[in-house]
Amino acid sequence: MIRSFFILILIIGFSSSLKSNEIAKQDLYKKIDLFGEVLDKIQSEYVDQIDQADVMDSAINGVLQSLDPYSGYMSPELCKSMQTDTRGEFGGLGIEIGMESGLVKVISPIDGTPAAKAGIKAGDYIIRIGEEQVQGKTLMEAVKLMRGEVGSKIKLTIRRKNIKKPIEFFIERKIIEVKSVEASILGRKKNVGYLRLKSFNENSDKQLFDKIKIFESKNKLIGYVLDLRNNPGGLLTQAISITDFFLENGEIVSTKGRKVSETRKFFARSGDGIKGKPI
Repeated sequence: MIRSFFILILIIGFSSSLKSNEIAKQDLYKKIDLFGEVLDKIQSEYVDQIDQADVMDSAINGVLQSLDPYSGYMSPELCKSMQTDTRGEFGGLGIEIGMESGLVKVISPIDGTPAAKAGIKAGDYIIRIGEEQVQGKTLMEAVKLMRGEVGSKIKLTIRRKNIKKPIEFFIERKIIEVKSVEASILGRKKNVGYLRLKSFNENSDKQLFDKIKIFESKNKLIGYVLDLRNNPGGLLTQAISITDFFLENGEIVSTKGRKVSETRKFFARSGDGIKGKPI
């Protein structure tokens, strides 16, 4: 009798689970149908003609951005552009940008580029690219607008702190070769190595290590300053490689995912590249 009762509970529980899954699926299908109706309504009645592919991209991006501040959707074209950035060479203006309160903010103009020479400054807000309003666009869309044929010119309209009127810049696009590391010797005794790491692209670690090797071979340094101000980030592999160079041991970073295979830990290998000097 007890065994039969237990089996009955299992059957009822399994049946309830199936029913709940079925209801959830039906709700999802209703939402999908509603989304289709909204698209049709926009296509037929919105004041301007719209590209449905662009609308779908924006919808996908909206879903991802609702998950956390760091997720977003890149179309194949934008993904290719970002891959170009991490290779350390691209065609454009030479501005590192980020999003702040829905606005595109200049993190830093890259030294020696058209943007830096034109007078763009860190902290500027880009409000218009050409004739396109920037507010409401994603960061990737803003990047796409600033890219173009080398030698062509573009107008940037920016807002700057303590200046009431917008400022316009006409800038010629050029091939931007990113030098991600700057180095110099500081101190009255010239015994402190200064390293400015401006981004984490494919050759950042090599550039940094080469500078340190030169310093170590030609100078008697007592320590280093590693300057990461205005660094917008980049490749995780580069961040791990550079961190490992300065550490003797210990965990550097870990990644977590839903699958066990996506959860990883990265540890420093034995060997401190600056031989225990303070940093």
